[in-house]
Amino acid sequence: MNNIKHIVPVVFLLLAFNFSACTLGVRLPSAPVSQEVDMSSKQVPPESKISGTQHPYIINGKKYYPLPSAHGFEQSGIASWYGRKFHGKKTSNGETYDMYAMTAAHKTLPMNTRLLVKNIENNKEIVVRVNDRGPFVKGRILDLSLTGARKLGILDKGTSEVKITALGEAIEYQRGGKSMERFLTYEDLEAGEFFIQVGSFTNNDNATRLKDKMLSWGRKAVIVRFDLGDKVFYRVQVRAGTNLAEAKRMERVMEKAGFPGAFMVAR
Repeated sequence: MNNIKHIVPVVFLLLAFNFSACTLGVRLPSAPVSQEVDMSSKQVPPESKISGTQHPYIINGKKYYPLPSAHGFEQSGIASWYGRKFHGKKTSNGETYDMYAMTAAHKTLPMNTRLLVKNIENNKEIVVRVNDRGPFVKGRILDLSLTGARKLGILDKGTSEVKITALGEAIEYQRGGKSMERFLTYEDLEAGEFFIQVGSFTNNDNATRLKDKMLSWGRKAVIVRFDLGDKVFYRVQVRAGTNLAEAKRMERVMEKAGFPGAFMVAR
């Protein structure tokens, strides 16, 4: 990830004024999504919108590079938790932190990564969704929500040695002309077809011009018609390969090529 050289200045401003989760918490605003969940320890948490939180960031003079994919990710270390002090505040992906939801903060994993967290000390296991950055305390690898900490048996003690394993991610896909999201395991993500949407127009001629531009760049592009009530949109999407990591790389390429609103879809 050393080839990431350009960091949007506004990200540093947001980091400077908004980090507060997980002891120092990074808050990168986006469209807020509030969730309150009461579930069994191994039930997969609900989906929420994936945010553009892949930019490198600096906390206490240290630079962190978010991973493009969590496929195959495993890590062992100390987990802690954060609760009422941050309840109702923004998380790094723009959601509203809900200490009763099954969520967690990690310094570099992609947002919406589902993690299997095993407490090495008591063998309890839970599944949480990453929606925040942190913890920024030396030696700690994960900050759990209050509910996650309680289900894992570390609420009173405060910390515990854990092993975390990435299970999958939430991605956007098309169904019946509508944009939807679902959770996919990494076995699912090994096969499929991914696209990067670079534009959406009400005029098909404009969509065709952008498609032709993509083709002139050597990119395979298609136009997808999307009906919304009495309106018709023509979405220009560039083929981005057959696995999630490959698609995320293409998403960054399109962003740097002048399409900051580019995002990934799966079919």
